[in-house]
Amino acid sequence: MTKKNLLAYAAIALLFGAMGAYVGLNKKDAAGPQTTAVAPGVTGPVNALFQQSLPDEKGVQQALARHKGKALLVNFWAPWCGPCVQEMPELSALQSESSAKNVQIIGIGIDSPGNIAEFAGKFKIAYPLYVAGMEGTELSRQFGNSAGGLPYTVLIGADGQVKKTYLGRLKFDELRADLATL
Repeated sequence: MTKKNLLAYAAIALLFGAMGAYVGLNKKDAAGPQTTAVAPGVTGPVNALFQQSLPDEKGVQQALARHKGKALLVNFWAPWCGPCVQEMPELSALQSESSAKNVQIIGIGIDSPGNIAEFAGKFKIAYPLYVAGMEGTELSRQFGNSAGGLPYTVLIGADGQVKKTYLGRLKFDELRADLATL
């Protein structure tokens, strides 16, 4: 490689680097700035969760704010996700155990309303299932799921603070220990 070519490549690399820096510094959020007030003691993603109104597996709109004040285990899942489906019977059993302790499990489905309704019709799930579609992926990312993997579970205390997140199939001994600390 000649000195002339090396200088040309270096100039092009600097130009692209400068363009990248310019775009990164001047990038506008497509959704606009978030101006939603966060309730005292409630973190940003939890506040975003409680502002959601999602259809349940029967298609009836439900305000997720109805779960405020309870410890909440939010499970992001999909019917096509093997580990998600495998852990659902254990989550149902855990809901039965935990309901007296003011702990609520909810499932937020990342799929179409039809697929989630069909799934719910085949399996007995002891906790509410909501349909978020692909928007549920963005909500899970707000809770730290940068990979967008499923299942993704978030443990939220009754105080509205995120206590722990879990990526992948839950280890129920660990989860029960975490629930005991609430």
